[in-house]
Amino acid sequence: MKKSVLFLGIAIATITSLTVVPAWAGNVKITALGTHDGEFCRRDRAILFEDPNGTTLLFDAGRTVLGPSDPRLGKVDVVLLSSVHSDHIGDKVQPALNAGTCAKPDTSVSMMPNSNTAEIAAKKKSKVVVGGQMHSFMQKKVVAAGGSKKQVVIMRFGGKRKIGGVKIALVQAIHSNGLSPAFLNKAMADAMKPDGLSAYVGPDNGYILTFTNGLVVYISADTGHTSDMETIVRRYYKAELAIMTIGDVYSMGPEEAAWAVNELIKPKSVIPTHANEVSTEGGKVKPGSKAEKFMKLVSKSIPVYLPLSGRTMEFDGDAKCVFGCN
Repeated sequence: MKKSVLFLGIAIATITSLTVVPAWAGNVKITALGTHDGEFCRRDRAILFEDPNGTTLLFDAGRTVLGPSDPRLGKVDVVLLSSVHSDHIGDKVQPALNAGTCAKPDTSVSMMPNSNTAEIAAKKKSKVVVGGQMHSFMQKKVVAAGGSKKQVVIMRFGGKRKIGGVKIALVQAIHSNGLSPAFLNKAMADAMKPDGLSAYVGPDNGYILTFTNGLVVYISADTGHTSDMETIVRRYYKAELAIMTIGDVYSMGPEEAAWAVNELIKPKSVIPTHANEVSTEGGKVKPGSKAEKFMKLVSKSIPVYLPLSGRTMEFDGDAKCVFGCN
C-alpha cells in the first residue's frame, strides 16, 4: 500500500513538472517603428517592446512614430527617453507612414512645443521613465499635452523601478543632452539663440530592461565607449541582448560598436540601430552601409538582427530569436 502511494506521488510530481509552464516562459516581442515598412532607414530609432505578460514599453519615439494615433501602437504602458535631442524626443513626424523616402523621410508635421514623446505619453496615459533633469522638464510637457505630472517618474544611475513586472534601470551614455530653444518659452528661447546656447537637462542615458521571461536587454542609446559596458552592463546586469547605436560622428560608429559588443558586452544577440543612413533595400542589408560593416565585424558567434520597421522579432529568455528573425 505504501509503495503504491509512493509510486502515485512520484507519477503526479513527474506529470506536474512536464505540464506546468514556468513563470518565466514566453517571448519578448521587439518591433522597430521606423519611417518605411520593412526597411531600416535614416531616421529610425524607435523600438516597441512587449513583455510576455503584455506590458509594453516604447523607446525614443523620435520622428518615426506617428504620434499617439500611430496604428502600430496599441496601449503603451511605459515611455522611455534617452535624451531630449530632437530626433529622440520628437520635434516633428511624418504625415503618414512611408511618406518621403527612406533617405529623406517627409517629417512635415510639427509636434512642437510639447514633443512627440509627451503627446504619446499624455494620450496613452503612459508612465514616463527618465533620468537627470529630464524628469521635471517632461512633467511640464506631459501636463501641457493633457496628461498628469504623476505619469513622469524619475530614475538615477544605480537604481531601478519595476513597472508591470519589467525591471528598468539606467546606465551611463557618453553624449550631450542639450535641449533646443524651440522647446522653451519664447522669452527664454530668444535670450539663448543669439549665443547659440541650448538648455541642459542633465545627462542622457541608456537602459537595462529585465523582462519577466528572464531576458536582459541593454539599450546603448547615443554613446561612445564606456568602461560601464563591461563592468556594469555585462558583469552586473548580465545583458544578453544588446541594442547598439552605430551612427558614427555623434556616437559610436560601426567599428566602435562592434568592438564594444565583442570585447566589452559579449551579449548572446545584437540589434543595430540609429545608423543615420539608409541601411536596407527591400529588407536586405545595403552593400557598403554601416549596418553591413557592423554585421561583418561582430563575432560570428553573436547573431545580428536588423530592425526592419514594423516587423516583430520574438526573443526567449536566453536571447535567442525564435520568430521573425532576419
